[in-house]
Amino acid sequence: MSIVIKAENLNFSYPETESTPKVDALKNISFEIEEGTFTAILGHNGSGKSTLAKILCMILESQTGSLTIMGKDVNSENITDEEIMDIRKEVGMVFQNPDNQIVATIVEEDVAFGCENLGIPSVEIRERVDNALKEVGMYEYREHPVAKLSGGQKQRVAIAGVIAMRRKCIIFDESTAMLDPIGRKDVLNIIKKLNREHNITVILITHYMNEASMADKILVMNEGRIVASDTPEKIFGDPQKMWDIGLDVPQTTEFLYKLNHYGYSFPITVFDPEAVAEIVSKEFSSVE
Repeated sequence: MSIVIKAENLNFSYPETESTPKVDALKNISFEIEEGTFTAILGHNGSGKSTLAKILCMILESQTGSLTIMGKDVNSENITDEEIMDIRKEVGMVFQNPDNQIVATIVEEDVAFGCENLGIPSVEIRERVDNALKEVGMYEYREHPVAKLSGGQKQRVAIAGVIAMRRKCIIFDESTAMLDPIGRKDVLNIIKKLNREHNITVILITHYMNEASMADKILVMNEGRIVASDTPEKIFGDPQKMWDIGLDVPQTTEFLYKLNHYGYSFPITVFDPEAVAEIVSKEFSSVE
């Protein structure tokens, strides 16, 4: 499996202004992301998650360190403008607020916007837009005004726009944070489908631990550093470590962890609520 993103000792600081001091947002960040994987990034507000996402999308540039995307060192002095543009075509981003990403008034026009900027022929754009809208369950709304959509529907349109451009890697920067539980579930299902059925490399920045538990790997950030990098089972298998830095764990993990304090021995890294209900009910039935 090839490496899509490799970061080595990345550093980034926001400069001092008249009203704010200098902020060291990233401090010696190093990690690798393999092709076709699902990685979740966790951390407090201000831990550096969104800054890292913008660097991976090349909206910002790290000040020191090495960043290789799709086999190209984007910080190299020898990289050409054409190579940078090629990399940008491979990595897409879906923001927290879909209104910050939607540029057209009609659904299908918005989804087509990115493809038009890439100079894709009209016939192919039509096909890509239709397929992308079907992928996110918004095809029947293709001629609807964007302003009349719900937040969840707008987020699906934003995702469709990225799908239509056929990015190999998509970064979701807290893309479910402003949605209600139903909208959040719908968007998360789309994210999982893109990863599992289309082999798109997914990076999900989230505050929801239940979402992070679905990833292949989790990066935990704190004060600009990566303080843990492992599978969900390993990361959430030590709840106290997460609590010590002020982060939560999935509700299922916390529930089973607390039950174990009453003398039970449940595996705390079962993340599916139905599976948890089953193992708990079996244990309680045997006690009776």
